[in-house]
Amino acid sequence: MNHRIIKFNQKGDDRGHLVIVEGLVDIPFEIKRIFYIYGSDSHVIRGNHANRKSEFVLINVSGQSKVKVDDGRSTEIIELNEPHMGIYLPCMLWKEMYDFSADSVLLVLASEVYDPQEYIRDYEAYRNEVIK
Repeated sequence: MNHRIIKFNQKGDDRGHLVIVEGLVDIPFEIKRIFYIYGSDSHVIRGNHANRKSEFVLINVSGQSKVKVDDGRSTEIIELNEPHMGIYLPCMLWKEMYDFSADSVLLVLASEVYDPQEYIRDYEAYRNEVIK
């Protein structure tokens, strides 16, 4: 798997903290879409898909959640629990986001605009495509 954890530059003093994230500087792509997930409880599973073209960076800017990453052969679970930490997910990785805390806000930066045709939503079809 070629996902990776990213620690973003943060500045802070007695007034609070500022986290800086720049496309093509802190993350390896130009940001073309931004969305965030909130109001999901600990029993909800989001994602459950892979993308043929889109790359993502996920950042829990508030609260915490877990991300299960699967390349068709192995899985890894990453806990996002710091607002200056993200996970980079290249294309063709199966992803599931879950175990959201009540105050979780999961920010997602994407390399592509939404295109439903590039999504693989069936896990067995995904495995058949990545394991040849």
